[in-house]
Amino acid sequence: MSISAFTSALLLAGAPANAAAAPQEAPAATVEAPLASPPAAAPEPQLPAPPAENAASDQASAPEPAAAEADQGAIVVTARPRADPGDPVAAVNTISFSAVQTVDKAFVGPVSLAYKRTVPEPVRGGLRHFLDNLQEPVVFLNYLLQLKPGKAAETLGRFAINSTIGVGGLIDVAKKKPFNLPRHPNGFAFTLGYYGVKPGPFLFLPIIGPTTVRDLVGRWVDLLVLPVSIGKPFNRPAYGATTLVFRSIDERAEADDRIHKLRDESGDPYRALRDDYLRNRQAEIDTLRGKHSDPATLAPEPPAVAPSSPPPATKAPAPVPDQALDPTTK
Repeated sequence: MSISAFTSALLLAGAPANAAAAPQEAPAATVEAPLASPPAAAPEPQLPAPPAENAASDQASAPEPAAAEADQGAIVVTARPRADPGDPVAAVNTISFSAVQTVDKAFVGPVSLAYKRTVPEPVRGGLRHFLDNLQEPVVFLNYLLQLKPGKAAETLGRFAINSTIGVGGLIDVAKKKPFNLPRHPNGFAFTLGYYGVKPGPFLFLPIIGPTTVRDLVGRWVDLLVLPVSIGKPFNRPAYGATTLVFRSIDERAEADDRIHKLRDESGDPYRALRDDYLRNRQAEIDTLRGKHSDPATLAPEPPAVAPSSPPPATKAPAPVPDQALDPTTK
């Protein structure tokens, strides 16, 4: 056996069995170079893990989903402000007050001031005295109901004097010398208050203005005295409407300064008007009872926070003469 044949026999004996049976493929004509792999990305820096205590606190502070849903569905209960016991319908009264003030600024106020400028004071005063004189029978009747015969006699004397000497009440002669009988307002509302009837809720009504339930009832009773007891012309709608219009315009004109003071100097005009009305009505009833309390005057409300007063000024010390500082001088 030759050397080449012996070498071939050794190679065949060491090869696997399937490799000997599989046909050999021809080598490729060209060899492609392998593609270059992209450079590996630099590893991201890893932050140190938080301490166990911080992680536990974060988990405790984070709201759980169930708790968050419960908070969103919770019902919040807020306490309503307590209403003023003397003004339980303040919300309605405030709306009425605002509406009346709007109408007053646009129409009633200018008309009243025009009436005051164009009609002389003697004429306006004469009409006012005439209507006041017509109410003297009502004042007389209520003094009798209050068991004050002396005041009732004075009122009857006023009515007789002004109706005759005073030309039907156009001139208030009775309040002057030698009679000295001034007019005292009175009515059924005064009688109710005199006998202890409480004023009830405060009301602010269009046309009527500030009043209470007690005063409103007394007002309607007073208005029925003349129509029921005398009849014509006091039971005619024309008389009632004319009287109401004149009274409203005249009272508005006379109270113009007071109304402007109320609007300009009060932080809450509605509240100032309400308190002023209630104080004056109580003062009038106290006068009937002999307490003689003066009606309260309308004063602006104090500011919510009182301004701090500046510190008192201190005088600077007088300059010391140079001679006083020199110990050698006497």
